[in-house]
Amino acid sequence: MNNPFFNHDDLSAYKAQYEAQKIAFAPIVFQVTRIMRDKGLLELLYNHRKQGLSFEEITQASSISTYGLKILLETGLSANIVKLIDAHYFLTKIGFYVLKDEMTQINMDYNHYVNYQALFYLDESIDKGKPIGLKNFGDWRTIYPGISALPKKTRQSWFKFDHYYSDSAFPYVLQEINKRKIKSILDVGGNTGKFSLFMTQNNPQLHFTLVDLPEQIEMAQKNISEQGMEDRIHCHSADVLQPHQELPKNHDIIWMSQFLDCFNEQDCLSILHNASQAMSQTSELWIMEPLWDRQQHETSAFCIINTSPYFTTMANGCSKMYHAEELIQIVEKAHLEIIEIIDHLGLCQSLIRCKLIDQDK
Repeated sequence: MNNPFFNHDDLSAYKAQYEAQKIAFAPIVFQVTRIMRDKGLLELLYNHRKQGLSFEEITQASSISTYGLKILLETGLSANIVKLIDAHYFLTKIGFYVLKDEMTQINMDYNHYVNYQALFYLDESIDKGKPIGLKNFGDWRTIYPGISALPKKTRQSWFKFDHYYSDSAFPYVLQEINKRKIKSILDVGGNTGKFSLFMTQNNPQLHFTLVDLPEQIEMAQKNISEQGMEDRIHCHSADVLQPHQELPKNHDIIWMSQFLDCFNEQDCLSILHNASQAMSQTSELWIMEPLWDRQQHETSAFCIINTSPYFTTMANGCSKMYHAEELIQIVEKAHLEIIEIIDHLGLCQSLIRCKLIDQDK
């Protein structure tokens, strides 16, 4: 599939140089914008969006020092977060989206609380193939065993980001499940159990088995118990990276949602091989991933691509958000056959349906 994004180079030299400076000063602009949002400055301007506010009026209405306001507003002007007309400040459209858009809020919090300090070590993480930036939070080999122990705001931001991009696809996946009258699903990388809870609450015939690390299973079991779903959602603790890891069998579907992007290509191949051992000729493997080259909109493609450095410096040091062809090649190397790929589920997801290769063909 040809992607229409990220293949332009038609700026003038002057404009290109200006865009380069935006990149060079991006960390400063990011933090100033976040502070303007978090300290209520953007909200103040939004509440006076028709008439605007003079600097004196902003000073009187804000708890920020005069010096601080000058610093914030001037950088805000340079970033087109605010505009200045007849000595009055107004919120721009960009400022409005920073303040009110859910995607922007979630992405900004995620990058501040989870990634910002860690990205200082991105070059070292690339060189060593290890998430060096993770040392800001704990002494773990990967982030996954430590998610439940992250600082509160970091943990909340991580889960909001993770769930925001996957959850919007759940109703569409439910339709696909209902069409095929599926009864049992093995959810590999079940995380907090959010997917299984949504599905079982909306389909009384479904039963789930969750597979994840012990720390994740503990969180999932708590959520499952609170919803009274212990009789329909069972948990299986396992590290899928262990050699020859056997997965529970006899399920109609093996489900992996935003899971394979947590592993490098060789580990993905191993995981898919182990999954194939738990499949029958009538079962299927469903992989849901936000494939950046199969997006409808440039915004989602941009967000997906720029999630990869998180994996490098924070998560595991070796995985990324996949281009469709990368993942297709891994699936085929695992001797699985792709039945179909369903794109544009929710915000950004693609669903890859796979089955065992028919050896009789």
